[in-house]
Amino acid sequence: MAKHSFRGGLHPYDGKELSKDRPIIDILPGKELVFPLSQHIGAPAVPVVKKGDKVLRGQMIADAGGFVSVPIYSTVSGSVTAIEKRRVVTGDMVESIVIANDSKYEEVKYQITKDVSKLSKEEIREKIRIAGVVGMGGAGFPTHVKLSPKEPDKIDYCIANCAECEPYLTSDYRRMIEEPQKLIDGLKIILSLFDNAKGILAVEDNKPDCIEILRKLTKDEPRILVKALKTKYPQGSERQLIFATTKRAINCDMLPADAGCIVNNVDTIVAVYYAVMEGKPLMERIVTVTGDCVRKPQNYRVHIGMMYGELINEAGALRYDPVKIVSGGPMMGFGLIDTNVPTTKTASALLCMSRDEVSEVKPSACINCGMCAQVCPGRVIPKILSDMAEHGDEEGFLAKNGMECCECGCCSYICPAKRNLTQSIKSMRKTILAKRKR
Repeated sequence: MAKHSFRGGLHPYDGKELSKDRPIIDILPGKELVFPLSQHIGAPAVPVVKKGDKVLRGQMIADAGGFVSVPIYSTVSGSVTAIEKRRVVTGDMVESIVIANDSKYEEVKYQITKDVSKLSKEEIREKIRIAGVVGMGGAGFPTHVKLSPKEPDKIDYCIANCAECEPYLTSDYRRMIEEPQKLIDGLKIILSLFDNAKGILAVEDNKPDCIEILRKLTKDEPRILVKALKTKYPQGSERQLIFATTKRAINCDMLPADAGCIVNNVDTIVAVYYAVMEGKPLMERIVTVTGDCVRKPQNYRVHIGMMYGELINEAGALRYDPVKIVSGGPMMGFGLIDTNVPTTKTASALLCMSRDEVSEVKPSACINCGMCAQVCPGRVIPKILSDMAEHGDEEGFLAKNGMECCECGCCSYICPAKRNLTQSIKSMRKTILAKRKR
């Protein structure tokens, strides 16, 4: 079986055996749900409800604040109790809509599409926009914007990111095993927007059962290919995925569309299916709850707005007190200071770990081994960039291609001196991007 890949990367312990064989379980939220208005890249959503309003499940509670923005929907029926700042996974206080769950789950009626071929491309994009679909693999970029490139005829590939390369995460894997046809149908909807494109289902080869299922279901689909990728982190990073599957390279000044590619992850593509075919807005997502502290690691179908602490309780509480709790994967996730924060459209996992390996070690001087450069998928020298970042040398940082860093964490992971390379580079990139925005 061919194995497509990229230069650099590494093979951390993946921890997927804890939850990969745990089927998706539907769970219900508690008495209060919180919906931050900033759950995506771009302008925050704007509330269309006020305190005291009654709402239904599937009712819009905030509309898009601009083109690069999307609506937000209530995932339960109940009443609006507040519109106020609430803490989110990053530790920031974000304006949010708070809804008291009446546990009735009374729902709006949705407009079902019986024949997608009768919809125009503009109608398909509008259904995706109005449903509030965003990239659910991390950044949360509004999907209707991604599917609206300036030159759609130049899009050659629509890539389904099925790699799921982050350690411990198995939500995409379970989605592919349990609902593969919805993934394929969602990809076909996206392909209908681009007349000259082929679809690629890009799956790491540590998921041979997924590869077999998807190949069987697409054997009569001339526009869709299944490509097996070498299992390596960060295989699912957008730039690395595009190179591995098409041999086309992009840099920090390019969008995937500039290389003729559109990339969406598994949950996003399934959300496109629900938005177009069933008229349902984005209200749920699959979240992996795992880690060595978790009594019963599991994959849950979660109502967006549900609190992280409730997910821990659903998993049978904890075997012992975790030293570190992470939202997302261990390589690129956020360490939580409080589990009383809401799940959002981009929530993918909750890790409860008995060790905090990062804080257990004390960084020492660089030994000039070059290992950080060997594993860097961006082909830069993290040691030099980190030094420049620590000294505030923006000019030198840019000259050494610091913006090509994808913040994957490979350099910090491999560094024998345990230097905080990714953190310092990320901080400098954030500063430079903020200045460019101003």
